[in-house]
Amino acid sequence: RLSVARTLDRCTALGPGSRAVIWVQGCPLRCPGCVAAETLPFEGGTSRSVAELADWLCGLDGIEGVTFSGGEPFGQARALVELLDAVRERRADFGAMAYSGFRHEALRRGGPDRRALLDRLDLLVDGPYLAARHGSLRWRGSDNQRLIPLTDRYRQVLAEPDTTAGIELSVEVDGSFSWAGVPPEPGFRERLEEQLAARGFVLHTEARRER
Repeated sequence: RLSVARTLDRCTALGPGSRAVIWVQGCPLRCPGCVAAETLPFEGGTSRSVAELADWLCGLDGIEGVTFSGGEPFGQARALVELLDAVRERRADFGAMAYSGFRHEALRRGGPDRRALLDRLDLLVDGPYLAARHGSLRWRGSDNQRLIPLTDRYRQVLAEPDTTAGIELSVEVDGSFSWAGVPPEPGFRERLEEQLAARGFVLHTEARRER
């Protein structure tokens, strides 16, 4: 099973093309300035079965893959391996991207579950968020973080402009707001909340997810 903070059916701001996103709950790192502080505790989240999530992903039309964020995806590597295997039994061409606060080299030296997840990913964004090195970069929050192709599927993205993919705002059925993406400027979350509050809106706590 996976402890999940949030899911999103479709997103174009967290990886190539249009893709689903799963934010996992729990992270052993405490990067100052993290804008997803609510995903850091290992308590909380929603327990979801691999089979349930596989059915959800396979039932989505018009997406080419999934992005794992959080939280720390490699803290639940075994379940994510099982999830990708289950999905690719039905959708063999399903792409996979993940964020990690750990460096690629450290993950390769890690346990077999972490190495197995790396072996199933097409693209990795690695390294901790460093507020002092915040940048307006594609899919990354600070310039120490690397965009690493692990297969040839997304290798061409390295030749494309390294500029922000922006932020996507959504209105939920209950009228609450959510957002996805990597803020191009530090302090984005605080300013957004202040501006919404000034207009009488509250940003849904469980929807404020990004590294």
